Amino acid sequence: MATPLPKLQLFLTLLIQLSEPVMAVVIYPFITRAIRRTGITKGDEQKTGYWAGIIESLFFVSETLSVYHWGHASDFYGRRPILLIGPLGLTLAVLGFGLSQSFWGMAVSRAAMGVFNGNIGVSKTVMAESTDESNRADAFALMPIALVLGTTVGHSRPAIGGLLADPAARWPYIFGKLAFFKEFPWFLSCSAAGLISFAAFVLSYWGLKETLPSKAKQKRIEAAPLLDDSETFPSYGSVQNSEPTPEPLSSPEATPSSVQSLLGDSRLRTTLTSLGFLAFTHMAYESLLPLVYTTSIPVGGLGLSPYQVGVILGIFGLFNGFWNWLVLTKVLKKLGPRKTLTLFYAFFLLHFALLWILRDAAFNAGRITPHIWALFVFQLFVSAVIPTAFNANFLLIVKNAPPNALGSVNGLAQIISSGTRGVAPVFASSLFSYSLESRFAGGHLVEIVLCGVTIVGICCISRLPSTSS
Repeated sequence: MATPLPKLQLFLTLLIQLSEPVMAVVIYPFITRAIRRTGITKGDEQKTGYWAGIIESLFFVSETLSVYHWGHASDFYGRRPILLIGPLGLTLAVLGFGLSQSFWGMAVSRAAMGVFNGNIGVSKTVMAESTDESNRADAFALMPIALVLGTTVGHSRPAIGGLLADPAARWPYIFGKLAFFKEFPWFLSCSAAGLISFAAFVLSYWGLKETLPSKAKQKRIEAAPLLDDSETFPSYGSVQNSEPTPEPLSSPEATPSSVQSLLGDSRLRTTLTSLGFLAFTHMAYESLLPLVYTTSIPVGGLGLSPYQVGVILGIFGLFNGFWNWLVLTKVLKKLGPRKTLTLFYAFFLLHFALLWILRDAAFNAGRITPHIWALFVFQLFVSAVIPTAFNANFLLIVKNAPPNALGSVNGLAQIISSGTRGVAPVFASSLFSYSLESRFAGGHLVEIVLCGVTIVGICCISRLPSTSS
């Protein structure tokens, strides 16, 4: 029988996780205009993309460099204090971005946002330590919903990133009379994003519990120093806590392991390598979708408008989040994480094959026919398995992590995930452009190469021991 989910703990950790995609993408709708206002391009509009790319990348670079240190610190000082620092720091950093008028001010603020976002792995550790094997898959099935909501709230036009930018120009009768919003046109968007992270901080300060066993035990002792034996011999008339306590994942006494010792474990090393392949292949696929969808049909795409792409991906993103939560979690629990990861990662072969078929079908027809639309919907539908593959991979990481270093291991996992996600878009986008220019294999070199990467990833995942199931 499954243990009931700790609803408040999960809500708070998911609220903290919601801050990550919001902060990552909130600047995207206005970053090009913000860069031009700084004067760094000296009036050359063609250089805007270069400087905007630096600002956008700083978030992920600083997150990658800091994520392990947050996880390692949480193994020493506890999950709660480390996790609380993140949303509070994010609030200050994003407000700093909204008040920045120079390129370097934006760069420092953006880097700070990435640093404080680096403790996102600690929130996953808290989720793991707040659950047990009977309900952990159900808990992690909620993460895609937080990711989708955060991304949608962050940058879509009806939401804060686009709607609230430059309010003096958008609503001159309300904000046009306020000199502040003319001088700092991005502050309203940034402050709205900061409000989300600050709400996460306040609510977590009052409701988030410590889950590191050594710190949690210390708090219980401090709370009842004269009742050390009360759990064994409850007093007359007392009522013992009826909520089930998850089995501790961490040893309360042991010292956290070093990176070298962690990577020396072949089982953990294979699990982390599998995550690297999964994160790389997924981000390469995600970066290809808008390119394929918006490239004109004669050149080798589907010729959709950016608005159509945004609406379609937004709708299916929400569908995928709830589909994972309601349906695919049951598949994960039935097959186990190892078989689920192997099966759903292999689906990338189908994903890339469908992109190939869609491109050729549109090119031959010269337009998007009803049959192509049906295939297009099917392609989006099968992509719903991707978040469940990540959930399965993370369950394997939790299972194979040393009992005294879960925070450090999650930090390493986040480094691998962030690092590969930083490389994959450049690789896939450049390869797509080269495929169109060279016309090698009919312009499908990108699908061939990424299918090859997927096959290597399948071989890596197949090396996971059967005891990981």
